[in-house]
Amino acid sequence: MKVIERSEESSEKGRKGEIALAAGIRWPHGPHEPHKPHEPHDFKSHDESHERITEGVNPRSSNLDLRTTIEILSIMNQEDNEVPRAVALELPEIAAAVDAIVSRLRAGGRLVYAGAGTSGRMAALDALEIPPTFGVDPGIIRALVAGGPAAFTRPDEAAEDDFEAGKRDVEELVPTRSDVVMGIAAGGRTPYVLGAMKAGRSAGSFVIGLACNRGTPMEGIADLMIRPIVGPEIITGSTRLKAGTAQKLVLNMISTAVMTRLGLVYDGFMIGMRPVNSKLWERARSIVASISGVGEVEAGAALNSAGGDIRVAVLQCMGNMDVEDARQLLASSGGNLREALTRINGEGNQREGHQGKGYQGVCGLE
Repeated sequence: MKVIERSEESSEKGRKGEIALAAGIRWPHGPHEPHKPHEPHDFKSHDESHERITEGVNPRSSNLDLRTTIEILSIMNQEDNEVPRAVALELPEIAAAVDAIVSRLRAGGRLVYAGAGTSGRMAALDALEIPPTFGVDPGIIRALVAGGPAAFTRPDEAAEDDFEAGKRDVEELVPTRSDVVMGIAAGGRTPYVLGAMKAGRSAGSFVIGLACNRGTPMEGIADLMIRPIVGPEIITGSTRLKAGTAQKLVLNMISTAVMTRLGLVYDGFMIGMRPVNSKLWERARSIVASISGVGEVEAGAALNSAGGDIRVAVLQCMGNMDVEDARQLLASSGGNLREALTRINGEGNQREGHQGKGYQGVCGLE
């Protein structure tokens, strides 16, 4: 097997264009629909030509089984340091994706992740965490995972070879030109993922590929490629390691930046969060107090009257208005707290964030 040395090459520029986002989790195979064996789709011509970096042998792995525990961990730590560097080279492509996704979401589109194995689980994790963190509808970001929900507790590695299943699962969502289909596969050649991307392409959706190899079959389908080249793993082919970490970093960046651009973050605060338990309620109250400058008691009272909506509570306190007026102001500002506060205090005052003008002890409450 070929030993692949570390590369310092800059990333190739992916095709830039419009992108879209979407959310919610959907499992392609239910408990009564077991995956059936089948012949994998024919991508032989691509497999013979593209770089198989993720399947290469890492020279640092030599005699790994003879190393001490601390030596094994040190090697892994050194390898992990390569991941953020590889991701940094892809920032232009990631930024292009974010900007396009934002415009598509504002137009009512969705982001559909498609993955298998580690890649699918990373996609599902991101899609699951966005609604509670930012308060968005679970249907905005969807994750299609080869093998269905059982893949989390009992991996179905054969499911990734089903090109037609990936194609069918996307088609069942009835994708449109307003949607984005994002295929995630470390090697860039997983049939299930390629089938999902192909279905998105046929529907006119914007298609993104995320892989840790170059020259993959993904590139013949995607409008935009993101390729953090992290090099071979210390356990040959175990892409749950560096490649999986790179995928998580990229997904973190995309979803967080998109939600921020959509106005669901103010300074560093998650203002769209739904305080559904005691920990989150305390956090929400602290956010209201920090942004508006009122005390914790007043912030809690405003938050309670606003039904847990952080943005409405902040407007009550900083505008000294009742809850209905605060809701109307937020709605007329497109749900953007920064815009609503600008309308209260005038242009230019809100860049100071939580140092803004507060109405201590008032918050529009009697």
